[in-house]
Amino acid sequence: MTDTEIEITADLVRDLLQEQHPDLAGLAIREVAGGWGNQMWRLGDELAVRIQRMDPTPELQLKERRWLPVLAPRLPLPVPTPVRFGEPSERFPKYWTVMTWVPGEPLDHGSISRGDHAADTLAGFLRALHVEAPAEAPIVTDRGAHPKNCTDGFENFFQAVAPDDIATDVRAVWDDAVAAQAWEGPPVWVHGDLHPANVVVSDGTLSGIVDFGDMFAGDPAWDLAAAWVLLPAGTASRFFDMYAHADEAAIRRARGLAAMKSLFLMLMGQNGDRGLPGGKPNWGPVGRAALDRVLKGV
Repeated sequence: MTDTEIEITADLVRDLLQEQHPDLAGLAIREVAGGWGNQMWRLGDELAVRIQRMDPTPELQLKERRWLPVLAPRLPLPVPTPVRFGEPSERFPKYWTVMTWVPGEPLDHGSISRGDHAADTLAGFLRALHVEAPAEAPIVTDRGAHPKNCTDGFENFFQAVAPDDIATDVRAVWDDAVAAQAWEGPPVWVHGDLHPANVVVSDGTLSGIVDFGDMFAGDPAWDLAAAWVLLPAGTASRFFDMYAHADEAAIRRARGLAAMKSLFLMLMGQNGDRGLPGGKPNWGPVGRAALDRVLKGV
């Protein structure tokens, strides 16, 4: 049996806790739906175990271990914070981390009814996050670049799922982002993967942000795309007014990136409908709704 074929069960999680953190092994363990690279297990009421599954390297978990304790204290929304480290062992040859649990419902299974409040909340969160990152902060090669350097990814998603009736408009948004001026400020902290499964909601608004494995130092437009990917129709303008640090070029880049992210969600939905590994059937409608918001502008 290869590493990737090891079945992750509640019994395995309990065995690992007993082996490395026995004081936590008596807490209730419940599987959390979703997760691909890493699987989440609820541990008691206040903790979770994030365990490496399909990710080929532990890089994302180790990044969260290193930087979330630095970022969390100054962020205005709850984020998962590592509290215990699990190391590879004979029982399980991969990394796992015990983290604080962020209460709420993932947005891809919930909804936002208080749009203005959510826009203000997201703007405040990103203003706090988007500060100049230290020289040793992580950088990534597969995201974070100017849209003009992401055309292959956009084309793959576009050809796979772009609806014929809006394809011309979607491409126009992307071409405008490609033509926009590049980010000229210092690299800032960026979450990098703000989509509906990586934020949680309660009481009709955003209440937490999760999964920082893709965080990097770079262009904030990658997070500003969330104005369309996460927020209800008609609230993007309010979001940018509250954020107050995005110039016209940043908004153009963000809108193009939002189009690409929306197409990605639609592709994951299509894969789910076809029963392909990692597919998410409920992401298709979420992605199409986000794409419609992108086309309506700010």
